Amino acid sequence: MKIARLAAAGALLAGCATLEREPASFPAPLIIGHRGGATGYLPDHTLENYALGIDLGADFVEPDLVVTKDGHLIARHEPNLIETTDVKNLPQFAARRRKAVIDGAEEEGFFAADFTLAEIRTLRAVQPLADRDQRFNGRFAIPTLDEIIALVKRKSKEKGRPIGIYPETKHSEYHRSLGLALEDRLLAALERAGWNHRAAPVFIQSFETGNLRELRARTAVKLIRLVDGKSRELLTPAGLDDVRTYADGIGPAKSLVSGNTVIADAHARGLLVHPYTFRNEPKYVAPAYGGNALGEYLGFYEAGVDGVFSDFADTAFAARAMFLLSR
Repeated sequence: MKIARLAAAGALLAGCATLEREPASFPAPLIIGHRGGATGYLPDHTLENYALGIDLGADFVEPDLVVTKDGHLIARHEPNLIETTDVKNLPQFAARRRKAVIDGAEEEGFFAADFTLAEIRTLRAVQPLADRDQRFNGRFAIPTLDEIIALVKRKSKEKGRPIGIYPETKHSEYHRSLGLALEDRLLAALERAGWNHRAAPVFIQSFETGNLRELRARTAVKLIRLVDGKSRELLTPAGLDDVRTYADGIGPAKSLVSGNTVIADAHARGLLVHPYTFRNEPKYVAPAYGGNALGEYLGFYEAGVDGVFSDFADTAFAARAMFLLSR
């Protein structure tokens, strides 16, 4: 009897392990919280932004990842902290201002790799876009990836729905040249979270091909190749054929998704399509929609995209509800 009970318990535990690795059921199209999902309201890449983005309807939140001097992954849009933190106003760090070459372009500022995590924790986030609300500047800390994952797991339980992360490896080759490779640290964080497997609520995105090929050999997590104007050849049939050898989808600038040709070509190759970036301000809305952000979402949803990167998760969510009701 004891052996039978142990066997039954073992089977139950095995079943639980299997269930944990079942892919979460997300609504479609996905709402990906760009830099948090409440980025139209709060400074980028803060726990407060991620939490509000989730409250507003984001299915995934997007941390852009850079590395500190002592090897910690933090969420910032770029290695240069000058536009997204208050570092330039802090006299104790004035001597850290310097020039650096990142991906062939020289820029001046304060770079994450020159700061320890303890020093990063003394900084506060600011709104980088002058025409957005500046009232929250200096109020929110800079989070680590581990802190973001913990928040997402907590919010998922609170909301009773799956929520995931969609990290971007920022300037992978630059970090590698400093001896601070992003990929090892990212995979280690996913392992700690129990999220380094195919069914995990995780996408990893990059504008670089080399690190995605490396990641494809090391993890089953879903990978997305970002595409901007400089790499638009990846959206040709031949380019998409290559992308599917190392990635699960594309994240094109929305201006590169003309009609549904790119979408159809990608789908024919089993690739997901997650265009970026959708914003409410009329100047950011594609001209064809006359400044109507809701109409823009609906147009892309109807064209068949699998998800959208949004600064305003609430608008993306409202548009999705309208779209699903109309089907």
